Amino acid sequence: MDIHFSPPIHPGEMLREEFMVPLGLTAGKLAKGLGVPRTRIERIVREETGLTPETADLLARYFRTSTAFWLNMQSHYEVDCLRANADHMRHRESVVRGPIWMRWREGGGVIGLSLWVWVWVWVWVWVWE
Repeated sequence: MDIHFSPPIHPGEMLREEFMVPLGLTAGKLAKGLGVPRTRIERIVREETGLTPETADLLARYFRTSTAFWLNMQSHYEVDCLRANADHMRHRESVVRGPIWMRWREGGGVIGLSLWVWVWVWVWVWVWE
């Protein structure tokens, strides 16, 4: 049974959907209120870049939330992306490389080599006894 989780939520999506849309804010209006370049807000909302501590502090003051709220959202997003990528790579590696007993040609270490040695010894003893 495969378990599929929804993709991690970027802080820009949260900013856009939970703060900007309900309040009728555009990237330009928010940027002007924060005193930052409009492109910074646009890149965050388009999920092209993450939140810096400075931007998180400005958003916290503007929306009367805490800086920790925004920074925790960013850090959770990064950790979730890291885990998702690690799980994907682990699954991909097991599919590409196959089980450990088939990796003896790759220098599969002691387990792969010792398995083939024991198979060879068992066959040799069985044939010659």
